[in-house]
Amino acid sequence: MASSGTSSFPGRWDVFLSFRGEDTRFNFTDHLYSALTSRGIHTFRDDEGLERGGEIQPSLLKAIEESKVSIVVFSKNYAHSQWCLDELYKIMESRREKGQIVVPVFYHVDPSDVRKQTGSFGKAFARYKKVTKERVLRWRAALTQAGGLSGWHVEHGYESQIIQVIVGRISKMLISRPKLLCISANLVGFDSRLEEMSSLLCMESNDVRMIGIHGIGGIGKTTLAIGIYNQIAHQFEGASFLPNAAEHRGSLIQRKLLADILGEKIARISNIDEGISLIKKTLCSRKVLIILDDVSALTQLEFLAGSRHWFGSGSRIIITSRNKHLLDVHEVDGLYEVQKLKSEEAFKLFSLYAFEADLLDDRFWELSGRALNYCDGLPLAVKVVGCYLRNKTELEWEDELLKLTTVGQLTVQYVLRLSYDRLQHTEKDLFLDIACFFRGKDSDSVGRILDSCNFSAIGMKVLKDCSFISILDNKIEMHGLMQQMGWEIIRRESPGQPGQRSRLWNPEDVHAVLTQKTGTKAIEGISFDVSASKEIQITSEALKKMTNLRLLRVYWDGLSSYDSNTVHLPEEFEFPSYELRYLHWDGWSLESLPSNFNGKKLVELSLKHSSLNHLWKGNKV
Repeated sequence: MASSGTSSFPGRWDVFLSFRGEDTRFNFTDHLYSALTSRGIHTFRDDEGLERGGEIQPSLLKAIEESKVSIVVFSKNYAHSQWCLDELYKIMESRREKGQIVVPVFYHVDPSDVRKQTGSFGKAFARYKKVTKERVLRWRAALTQAGGLSGWHVEHGYESQIIQVIVGRISKMLISRPKLLCISANLVGFDSRLEEMSSLLCMESNDVRMIGIHGIGGIGKTTLAIGIYNQIAHQFEGASFLPNAAEHRGSLIQRKLLADILGEKIARISNIDEGISLIKKTLCSRKVLIILDDVSALTQLEFLAGSRHWFGSGSRIIITSRNKHLLDVHEVDGLYEVQKLKSEEAFKLFSLYAFEADLLDDRFWELSGRALNYCDGLPLAVKVVGCYLRNKTELEWEDELLKLTTVGQLTVQYVLRLSYDRLQHTEKDLFLDIACFFRGKDSDSVGRILDSCNFSAIGMKVLKDCSFISILDNKIEMHGLMQQMGWEIIRRESPGQPGQRSRLWNPEDVHAVLTQKTGTKAIEGISFDVSASKEIQITSEALKKMTNLRLLRVYWDGLSSYDSNTVHLPEEFEFPSYELRYLHWDGWSLESLPSNFNGKKLVELSLKHSSLNHLWKGNKV
């Protein structure tokens, strides 16, 4: 049986109970606590019966942070306790930042009194004239948000029956709770956007609703979608967040969608039509949450969420895209345009990155205003510029801002490029490798590969600190604008001759270089999606001059299972391998690797769907 908050239960709490002691400690809350613990639900309640003033205790803050669910029992005198209001503010903060489930119980109070601070809640606030305005505004915002959540209104009937219903629902939430997604730190202006989105979602409705989120690149669409997912995913029978939907095609992403929702691996789907049929059949009776992030074409929607009839009652489909017209054509039920940061929001976010503090350094007030003019309210640009100027003197700020004023028409890409130019040479190479080959890949595996290229872990930290990359769920993530900048940097190495560039990732460029045999020693990495290319014969001569090749990935990301007839290799095929660290080749068609293969620097080898009988002929180290 779980103990109360005075014990030292070593794990995270299942439930945190928030209540006004003098109202419900010895009746409703006590019975609720007993019912929860009897069900084996580890529940924290503060057993100190004294009314206190001052700051909320650190142990209580920690208990809130470590709880999966908070149950807030709103009673007549709840708002008369500053302690309870501070506790509620922390609970709502955990809901926002950690995706904690918050369940309100309105115990003989009207939910609208909580939401609007009227009735006994209004009388309580009339007493807080000596409390700072900022603190009172925090309390009001927390009450408004919590009062609008779905919960229980206890007014008539047997309390024991209501308690059993609550405990049953909480138990189900804990069992079926989906894994939370990592979200960016230093969120500013996030709460108001989430509140605006909640009205579009109409969670109380059993209709299937499709909602579109649109806005320019770098505005925060993905961050908002992640926040929504973390807040409401537990209310569905299954949930799936599909990031960078534009970069995936066909049956592969259909399989991921089904695997996320069903919690099990899905057998191979041979084509899109089969995937559509399976989605309809499997999900038509399930209440699901699906978020399709960064959709760029209508076809992506047609094979993932083509119709509301594919999903069970109460399902919500959320689509983020830069293309509003695409969402209009798909006839979504609601549209939300993510706006640029307001002036005060931009200043706060900038301060967090430039000074690592909530408030600006007074000496830099005017300079900060000039810097933010160039960011134009885009969160990504604000972060990058803030990092770029961090730890510089006033004179250095002047010099850097002067560069921006001489550009003429400023673009976000230029602002990002300024920060890139300040990186060390190895950090630039590390960034370009990630942009071309490793976005979304396992950070530990990528770290080993790049470390073998003499790109140290410190370089990865520098990129992370400067907001070039983020590590979420041990995956390396990079904003689309950052990746586009990396691609453009490489394209400009040799605009008209791909064979002279350091990295190749565009299927058309790779196909042209390999068929025309124009590759050179400048090429350090190739990533070739053969499913997006025409049939090709790759010869030894095509790769012969690529003596600095470090990374070689030939893979299949197509709409159906691997087609072994796309890539043809001659029997005596050879390629330079002395510098090779990473070899991934789907469908290697020969019985072994080349006779001259040298794998002394190789860190990772993947040969799926291959015809290998043995790695190579003879003995090799």
